[in-house]
Amino acid sequence: MAARAFLSALFLLIFCGSALAQTLRVAVISDLNGSYGATHYSPRVAAAVERIIALVPDLVISTGDMVAGQRRPVLSELEVRAMWDAFHYAVTGPLSSAGIPLVVTPGNHDASAYGGFEEERAIFAEQWRARKPILDYIDDGDYPFFYVFEISGVRFASLDATTLGPLRGDQINRLSKAMKGAGTAVTFSHLPLWPFAQNREREIIGDPALEALYHKLDVDLHLSGHHHAFYPGWKDGVAYVSQACLGGGTRVLIGDTVRSERSFTVLEFDTEGLDSVQAYTGPDFREQLDQTSLPPQVISPNATLKRLDLVN
Repeated sequence: MAARAFLSALFLLIFCGSALAQTLRVAVISDLNGSYGATHYSPRVAAAVERIIALVPDLVISTGDMVAGQRRPVLSELEVRAMWDAFHYAVTGPLSSAGIPLVVTPGNHDASAYGGFEEERAIFAEQWRARKPILDYIDDGDYPFFYVFEISGVRFASLDATTLGPLRGDQINRLSKAMKGAGTAVTFSHLPLWPFAQNREREIIGDPALEALYHKLDVDLHLSGHHHAFYPGWKDGVAYVSQACLGGGTRVLIGDTVRSERSFTVLEFDTEGLDSVQAYTGPDFREQLDQTSLPPQVISPNATLKRLDLVN
């Protein structure tokens, strides 16, 4: 009996250990910046980072706009570097000390690809190449702009989307190659593929070719920022999750009447893929947002996104 109990316990240890190794928790933050050129962050950013650390995610993703550039007159190099110093003090440093990797994608206020902001873009690249986390990269030749990595069986791709319209350069071709054969596939970018927020309906990627590639590759999820409103949407087999902001400028979802609460998102993946999407809000980010309070659909001329919990 003792031997049988030992073998049963050993089986459970091996089986459960394997199952646990296949689970993945990812926190997503977005749009933390304040006013133009700001070198300080709201106390809620510190509160959000503290709460994220307490949740012990395996990974944190930023979907852009970590600092407040991209205006004229263009900030000096010293001013841009001061903003990044402030961000690292408030966000990067605490996460690093907790042993939690942070991966980023450029926002328009971080690294705009429009003309005139080349120095901001160069500083963005320098800042994050010096802080590149140790991960299993499939394509990292253009880190921290377009790159692909895998963790716990989930493959992630950062898309360089800081300008309106289809992705620039050869990102579509590279995405097609790097994501081929992925089990669970996730992309993340600053601009969304489809609109979420009022008065930002045109500030999207809006590329049918990218959507078609998602279907071809069986992409499960696209994470985005820029619209400053949380919404877990779904369209034709792909989940599209828009992040709320942690900085200034909360916005109203299309079809809603109230501003989105500031929050960060937590994703849970299991062996079958994406298992849950939750937004944490409140003064200490301990409250899970009631998703039934969100519109059942976000409808625009570009797309109709159904709320994820309503998908059969």
